[in-house]
Amino acid sequence: MSSPTTTRPRSVVARLAVAAVLVAGGVLSGPTGAAQAAGPYERGPAPTTAILEASRGPFATASQSVSSLSVTGFGGGVIYYPTSTSEGTFGAIAISPGYTAAWSSISWLGPRIASHGFVVIGIETNTRLDQPDSRGRQLLAALDYLTQRSSVRTRIDSSRLAVAGHSMGGGGTLEAASSRPSLQAAVPLAPWNTDKSWSELRVPTLIIGGESDTVAPVSTHSVPFYNSIPASAEKAYLELNGASHFFPQTTNTPTARQMVAWLKRFVDDDTRYEQFLCPGPSGSQIEEYRNTCPSA
Repeated sequence: MSSPTTTRPRSVVARLAVAAVLVAGGVLSGPTGAAQAAGPYERGPAPTTAILEASRGPFATASQSVSSLSVTGFGGGVIYYPTSTSEGTFGAIAISPGYTAAWSSISWLGPRIASHGFVVIGIETNTRLDQPDSRGRQLLAALDYLTQRSSVRTRIDSSRLAVAGHSMGGGGTLEAASSRPSLQAAVPLAPWNTDKSWSELRVPTLIIGGESDTVAPVSTHSVPFYNSIPASAEKAYLELNGASHFFPQTTNTPTARQMVAWLKRFVDDDTRYEQFLCPGPSGSQIEEYRNTCPSA
């Protein structure tokens, strides 16, 4: 079992130490102090399976388009964000579509994830044929734009960022996590990449694959990727029963549920979501689930 403290500066121990100091000084009092003591990045109500499986989370959201003419390094896209600012800043995630695909192919993920308390940018790639290494650079460029130049930058905690993507976008997710180890989470969906070894990866990574994927078969992509990530890094592998390569292109409750739980646990350091990672999901829709099981 590995520990988030190896990859994240905001360890549980550090939070408890800060809370103890604040309590000693009389700073923590009332509802706000209690929330801070529970975890300074927790956003939203205590999680339940019903909340995670609903079509929308507890936060109302809005969206805005980003023109390719106004950005550099990626092809524009759409930003989704919680409309409330009463709970402070939010973590953010950039998501890439797959080979030959537009953001619209997986756009359901944008409002779904944002409604759980994240700022999401779904990107268009520079060209539809961009390879994983290029998509990885574009994901990072999108995060830089989101945190430095976008109109929602004041809503974002720039130290709590993540990446995700489908197919070659999933391969790009691994590339981005490899080149920027300060990221808090990565979620490749049916990832495709010619590089099969990710022993250098330190970012907590959830890989979701489809049992019946013939484009990026799990036996030659998702499983080797997962196995190559070191045991010292937090990682999980979810394989969906009977799912094809294109499972992220339609609303998929097991994918959304596990993505949100992973992002809340590692981007928000919200240990309330530990229960959804260990022992993890089961049932007829799940072919397999593996996890190093993060320590609360």
